[in-house]
Amino acid sequence: MSFSSPTEARRDLELSMSELTGAIGDSITVLPLLVALALTTSASLPHVLVGFGVFQIVWGLHYGMPLSVEPMKALVGLAIVGGLSYPELAAAGLLAGGVLLVAGRFGFVGALEAVVGEPVVRGVQLAVALLLLEAAVSLSAGDVPVALAGFALVGVLVAAGYRRESALVVLALGGIVAVAVAGVSTPQLPSVTLFPAGLPEFSTGALEGTVAQLGMTIGNAAIATSLLCADLYNRDVSADDLAESMGVTCLAAVPAGGVPMCHGSGGLAGKFAFGARTAGANVILGVFYLALALVAGAALLAAFPLALLGVLLVVVAVELGRAALEPIDTLPAFALVVAVGLVGVVVNVGLAFVLGIVAYWLR
Repeated sequence: MSFSSPTEARRDLELSMSELTGAIGDSITVLPLLVALALTTSASLPHVLVGFGVFQIVWGLHYGMPLSVEPMKALVGLAIVGGLSYPELAAAGLLAGGVLLVAGRFGFVGALEAVVGEPVVRGVQLAVALLLLEAAVSLSAGDVPVALAGFALVGVLVAAGYRRESALVVLALGGIVAVAVAGVSTPQLPSVTLFPAGLPEFSTGALEGTVAQLGMTIGNAAIATSLLCADLYNRDVSADDLAESMGVTCLAAVPAGGVPMCHGSGGLAGKFAFGARTAGANVILGVFYLALALVAGAALLAAFPLALLGVLLVVVAVELGRAALEPIDTLPAFALVVAVGLVGVVVNVGLAFVLGIVAYWLR
């Protein structure tokens, strides 16, 4: 049985079992990344979760559909593997938010997307995936038996047809272990203060990460998501509108201790595949994130098995790598994706992004 708001809003907000399963579809990659970020940087998980909870609800109700709210994966991935500190991540989030707000307000998104070819964007995704794999190996090596057990669980889930859900199951298992070791935390409201995990640090790394992230965001979170809004939900949401809302999100969330966030096409497709059709999925997921923020304390995080975090990062990295490579259907484009990915791992993601743009235009 579902409970809906009346008349016209009925198609925009419905709380039902399909909206609940749709909410799960969007959390599959979000929660593992957030936990990994909190375990490897000074980011405050409660503050990060509050940001996601608030903006899941805000943008779901604003757009009247289950719009995805995800971490900016290039920036968060770089922070997880040590390429950016949390203060640098915060600075990059503010820079990205400012650019997206201006680009969306003045209709520049299409012009920006034309400069960066899709293979370059996919190459950055591949680079982040490879960096996550590198970090995963190091973490898993700390407790090989636990890591092997985690990989065995993932293998069983994949064989049973639950590939996308496997990361969430591993996260839940790590959470159970953490609760068994540290106990259930007493619910506590996150402190209300500006930049609770450190002031932004505007470094060269932050700037390079911002440039690389913007390529992914314009292509995947603005333009591709705009197309999916029309294809899946019959909604006319422009890429510029999405860019503007992402800019607002970053500029509001980062000072409060959050992380850079975007509207991902993968998350939107995931919500649809799991049954979400209205903003109800966002409201359910937002409330869940806000409730989780009350108990996601430092003691619980410290008890999370790092070897299972390694397994978690492998699953996330594989999914990100698949998203990078599967849409590419020509050999020259594939070669450029791989080249950008490898340069990003061996040298620097920002440099790989710039060189990739040059190679794309000279092809």
